[in-house]
Amino acid sequence: MKRLLMFFCFMVVGWSLAQTSSVEQNFTKKEVYIPMRDGTKLFTIIYIPKDISKSNKYPIIMNRTCYSVAPYGETNFRKKLSPNPFIEKEKYIFVFQDVRGRYMSEGTFTNMTPQVDHKTKKDVDESTDTYDTVDWLVKNVQNNNGKVGQYGTSYPGFYTAVGTLANHPALVASSPQAPISDFWFDDFHHNGAFLMSYFKTFPVFGVQKTKPEKESWFADKMIKPTSDDGYLFYKNMGTLKEGVDKYYKDNFFMQEVVNHPNYDDFWKKRDLLPHLRNISHAVMTVGGWFDAEDLRGPLEIYKTIEKNNPKAKNTIVMGPFSHGGWNVEAGKHFHNDIYFGDSLATFYQKNIEQPFFHHYLKEDSRTAAKLPEAYMFDTGKKEWKQFDDWPPKQTEKRTYYMNSTGNLSVKGDNPKTFSVYVSDPNRPVLSSENYKDMNNFTPKNYMSEDQRFASYRSDVVTYTTEVLENDMTLAGEILTKLKIASSSTDADFIVKLIDVYPADEKANPDKPVVVYANYHQLVRSEIMPARFRNSFEKPEPLIPNKGVTIDVKLQDVLHTFKKGHKIQIQVQSTWFPLMAINPQKFLENPYLATKDDYERAEIKVSSGSTIEFEVLK
Repeated sequence: MKRLLMFFCFMVVGWSLAQTSSVEQNFTKKEVYIPMRDGTKLFTIIYIPKDISKSNKYPIIMNRTCYSVAPYGETNFRKKLSPNPFIEKEKYIFVFQDVRGRYMSEGTFTNMTPQVDHKTKKDVDESTDTYDTVDWLVKNVQNNNGKVGQYGTSYPGFYTAVGTLANHPALVASSPQAPISDFWFDDFHHNGAFLMSYFKTFPVFGVQKTKPEKESWFADKMIKPTSDDGYLFYKNMGTLKEGVDKYYKDNFFMQEVVNHPNYDDFWKKRDLLPHLRNISHAVMTVGGWFDAEDLRGPLEIYKTIEKNNPKAKNTIVMGPFSHGGWNVEAGKHFHNDIYFGDSLATFYQKNIEQPFFHHYLKEDSRTAAKLPEAYMFDTGKKEWKQFDDWPPKQTEKRTYYMNSTGNLSVKGDNPKTFSVYVSDPNRPVLSSENYKDMNNFTPKNYMSEDQRFASYRSDVVTYTTEVLENDMTLAGEILTKLKIASSSTDADFIVKLIDVYPADEKANPDKPVVVYANYHQLVRSEIMPARFRNSFEKPEPLIPNKGVTIDVKLQDVLHTFKKGHKIQIQVQSTWFPLMAINPQKFLENPYLATKDDYERAEIKVSSGSTIEFEVLK
């Protein structure tokens, strides 16, 4: 009987431990309000390893977020303390903070808080909040080792990037991941063109709380899907003006967007890039080649730090991921229809991210970690590559011409010849055929989607090379120079770089319904409003039927167009519902356009139009 009782007790204890998460077993949780220099207190949660001691000290790794640090309450524990299991397993002091104005923190929330370069003792911004937080932590969390790292993905990536400017001596490692650098060129706009696909996100960013909140106070303002066909919402909404009037009259962020249609001081103050100076610690910026939200941010933040901060240990990582995809292991890694390999998130977490933080926080932060300058994934060959520079120096520039015959060639046609299409705002070109994806926070699958559906339309002009006789690896920046003439006074220009697969491309058993033969994989794309062709600050109308040049800069690529494939360019002027409809009539404020302002436009693309890119030697 005694043995049976002991066995039962062991079983109960074992069951009880099984119900307790490993986080609760190994960490003590504390909740504190950390005072900032202006008196505002920021709510902060600290998870401290239970085996910490004077002889077993731990570094601090911090995440500052506008998206809540829940669960709240010192007896409620997270299931995971890091997206990276290798980092969590080796233990750190994990810190999570609600930024000012969000959830349980005091203060007023500001989108992309303007950075103050010349600070007085009373000036505050996100870098001073970072400094004050780091300073409090190293002074008040017992038995920390005096080193702090920070990371964050998406908006928290911005807080990490701007946090690099804190210049606190204890801050030795920062990893901005999918960071925003500027809402005018990333996230809510692309080159000033409004992302209609972000329309449903505005309650998250445009409703102030009036008291401390543990739940999402803006939840009742969110627009719920009305159908699995996400296109129907945008089709039935009408113009952007009608949508704003119906849903967002009281949304402070949407009203700021509508009232600042040009790149004025409001937006310039929210551009982080000019401030990225005097950074001397280690920075590893991470992004995804198929990130539909923040592709520009990682590339530009890395390049700016590299240019302005010679003392910084600066690294960039770009993988075949959508937004934050490196944080979740998918097993067989697909983006939309395209397979890129197995366990790619685990590879990044184990071989790149964990060594980065381990070296700088637990080893010698004064020496560089054993990581390349650029750890980049070739999305054509589907393999990781390492470079000493990004963009790599071992390239040669190529220029291809968009000939009126539909050929994309190194030899130009008669520049007086042209391709013609008619763009009608009332019949826009779809941005995707994935209608369910249009219900998401922002659609993500279009970034590598098959573009055959667009190539069949008369309002899309297409230019294609001959079959490639050898592999061609594009590495770095891409610039398209469109020489156009339009019958309208305004228009958008969308350029898409496409990898056309061979007609005998084999099927993938994991995607049996997908026809990979002649698949038109989108590799890179971008939009440029003609109104901003000369200046983002001072828009100018087109003169009907007068030739002008529209420069469309596409974000960087590392993509091998394989032997037997073709390179294709598609040019169009609508891209809906990803982007808001351009009425094609010049207006001082296009956000106020009505259906009466919509105009069809005949657009000519001269054979003198080119695309320039770098080819890896």
